[in-house]
Amino acid sequence: MAHTYATDVLVVGAGPVGLTAAAELRRRGVSCRIVDRLPARLPFAKAVGIQPRTLELWDRTGLARAAMEAAVPMRGQLAYLNGAEQLRLDFRLPPEVPYGFAALPQYETERILDEFLARFGTAVERGTELVSFAQDADGVTGRLLTPSGAEEEVRARYLVGCDGAHSIVRKGLGLSYEGGAFPEEFMLADVEVDWDLPHGYAVRSMHRDAAGAIDDVLVCIPLPGRGRYRVSMLVPPELSTAQQADAVFGGVAHGLQTGRAPALPDIQTVLDRLSPQPANASNIRWASVFRISHRIVDRYADGRVFVAGDAAHIHPPTGAQGMNTGIQDAWNLAWKLALAVDGRAHPGLLASYDTERRPVGEEVVGRTVRHAEAGVQADPDDPETVMLREAQLLVAYRGSPIVDPPGEGPGPRRGDRAPDCGGLTGPIAAYPLRLYDLLRERGHVLLVYASDPGAGQLARTARESSAGRMEACAILGPDAPAETTGLPEYRDTGGEFARVYAVDGPAAFVIRPDGYLAARLAPPDPQALAAHLATTFAPGSAR
Repeated sequence: MAHTYATDVLVVGAGPVGLTAAAELRRRGVSCRIVDRLPARLPFAKAVGIQPRTLELWDRTGLARAAMEAAVPMRGQLAYLNGAEQLRLDFRLPPEVPYGFAALPQYETERILDEFLARFGTAVERGTELVSFAQDADGVTGRLLTPSGAEEEVRARYLVGCDGAHSIVRKGLGLSYEGGAFPEEFMLADVEVDWDLPHGYAVRSMHRDAAGAIDDVLVCIPLPGRGRYRVSMLVPPELSTAQQADAVFGGVAHGLQTGRAPALPDIQTVLDRLSPQPANASNIRWASVFRISHRIVDRYADGRVFVAGDAAHIHPPTGAQGMNTGIQDAWNLAWKLALAVDGRAHPGLLASYDTERRPVGEEVVGRTVRHAEAGVQADPDDPETVMLREAQLLVAYRGSPIVDPPGEGPGPRRGDRAPDCGGLTGPIAAYPLRLYDLLRERGHVLLVYASDPGAGQLARTARESSAGRMEACAILGPDAPAETTGLPEYRDTGGEFARVYAVDGPAAFVIRPDGYLAARLAPPDPQALAAHLATTFAPGSAR
């Protein structure tokens, strides 16, 4: 057997979730290996929706520009029933939200993340499969099957399973994976369609039979390229893979299936039935049969082993929630693992991954199942709330053990996403900045609002309580005197920060690496700040 290779974290699976986990670990200086059993990246446009919240996270690392240049905007949705237009929904968000909805083929998302990971000297080990693993109090020992057919034993401090719906990591932990499957099968294809419907709009066309039941459906999501869409539709009997899938996957049939792939005539037949206007499909790049299950694990972690993405939760693709939820799983876990590897984490920090992310997974699974069965109209909330939830901007961690109690009053509550705002000016730059410009490529950040001679003490407390992991900035009111805090200062020239964060006097805010508001101190208090940071950080020397 090959020699043991020491690494801090072994990531299994190099889809968007695994690549995110590896990139965020490497960005924080954690040694990491990422393996994937496939010999090459798949050229399939599977998950294509990019939510505004994902773009905000990519902004934090400097990836948002690359994603936007490769993507197309998702401006809304057109819905048709029996050939008649029923709805034109425009995707609108509040003005302080910096990004809209986008569509990007999954292989492009993986390319962008892969290239980002390579900046840190780490590449995906393709054709390498995790066969088994065992953990003890000090680490995890995994057995890998390499492309040459040889076995290698690798010792890691932690193991992260991002290896999909049929995860070997989940099975190795013995986690339950409760749920069910939809009986319908779907065809997916990446094609060009020559209609003249508005650019950037998804198309959903359905047929209702005489009894009032929906018996046919066509969903088209725009992709980069002229007239290019990822289309999905019901599978005709001759393409069904149901018996094969049940036999192969033991009832957990989810994702792309093997068997005869749909061809252009199969796609054209459905377009002829359901397209809202005469249209021809051409230039098919890829097609497959797709099955949908809905399941979630009973826990996201066991000791030093974690699961994320489809390894932890699967559900209908309604609203493009799955990949984006998995990417946020990886973000939430990576910054906590980085502190644990460096000996800076509170003993309970890693347990907060399950505490925070599993309720999110449960909510997403339940909501997407409801929407798949009854449409978005099954959501009882007002349209603005529905849109914010689909954008994943309402994900919150109120009640988390590493977040202060939510409290009452206007503005974002503790545990909520820290919103962006504009109109911040500095003493040198001749242009206004957004708050997210200040947070970019930083970890924990302390924002001190209003001129306060005690700001320097707050910053020292932050540094000492976080073992040097927290940076601090001051946000000054429009009329406050400059150079009073001893911190980098930015002026809230238009009062937008004060409005969005609902402040009218001295206050301090702790923003986590994943962009959530962990603490709000009004008035600022160094002792209260130290008590809060003690739930996340453990002072001491690095390993």
